[in-house]
Amino acid sequence: MASISERRPPVMADVAKLAGVSHQTVSRVLNDHPNVRSETRTRVLEAIDRLGYRRNMVARALVTRHSRTLGVVSFDTTLYGPASTVYGIEQAARAAGYFVSIVSLKSIDKPGVRDAINYLTEQGVDGIVVVAPQRTAVRALDDVRLDRPVVAVEGGQARGLSVVAVDQVAGARMATEHLLELGHETVWHVSGPLDWLEAEGRVQGWRQALLDAGRAVPEPLTGDWSPRSGYEAGKSLAGMKDVTAVFVANDQMALGVLRAFTEAGVRVPEQVSLVGFDDIPESEFFSPPLTTVRQDFDAVGRSSIAVLLRQIDSEERAEHEHVVVPPRFVRRASAMAPR
Repeated sequence: MASISERRPPVMADVAKLAGVSHQTVSRVLNDHPNVRSETRTRVLEAIDRLGYRRNMVARALVTRHSRTLGVVSFDTTLYGPASTVYGIEQAARAAGYFVSIVSLKSIDKPGVRDAINYLTEQGVDGIVVVAPQRTAVRALDDVRLDRPVVAVEGGQARGLSVVAVDQVAGARMATEHLLELGHETVWHVSGPLDWLEAEGRVQGWRQALLDAGRAVPEPLTGDWSPRSGYEAGKSLAGMKDVTAVFVANDQMALGVLRAFTEAGVRVPEQVSLVGFDDIPESEFFSPPLTTVRQDFDAVGRSSIAVLLRQIDSEERAEHEHVVVPPRFVRRASAMAPR
């Protein structure tokens, strides 16, 4: 006689029969209901494993009106910051019992954002997190009709949305003030692309720290987050005799600056102190190990999912939240007092 698995995929009734419980008890276990005795829960879970039962998510969504799936829209996940942000969001969603559907866009414009959100909506996601580190992405969100909860990560002051963001201004101030406290007269800056809200915040924090200290504000050099752009900026800085301290807007560009200095015979930190941003895993293995600012991407993920779930669970229209995640300064060997 053929087994259940040979005839058809197992259903909830099969689990109930094998575990010797009711259909409702199996449902309670699957939904992590607290009013189930531990020994009963164990029997049901063992029956699920033995039968290889898989939940029918479509049927569940029809009953509960929730798919237990969240959507994520991201841009340029090849970069460390966005990639780490998406990873943190995905891990936080799974810890909360949700699946994740991710759409990664190359084109940051209104049609691209609209199509991504429409696609996720058609998939029946309960809510959407949009990683929006660029001003163009925020403007695109302003023009897209949203019929379910949406949270913007690094979204600046996105209109009509909850936002979760690292305090970029505070991080840049930490880096700049550290260099000034070491005794440097001023601090040069290699910025990220100015359409990026993170780059804008880091420029703002760097400039404000210099102005508050009554120091000269050099013209920043602009990069594109890549080591190559940092290398080009570093070649320019290496030819300036009055440069003793540089704050670079991310660690990858700092790596390029470091190579340019090395090739030009400029010693770090003996002649020029260098501070980065992000604390990528490789930064402690630079030569010298890089002083930098750490972003807590796990905290960003947890906060964005927590805000989104509060909106999903709210029976009425939830208030928009603005959650700021503090950065942390990491001291290593690439910065010292000027000689």
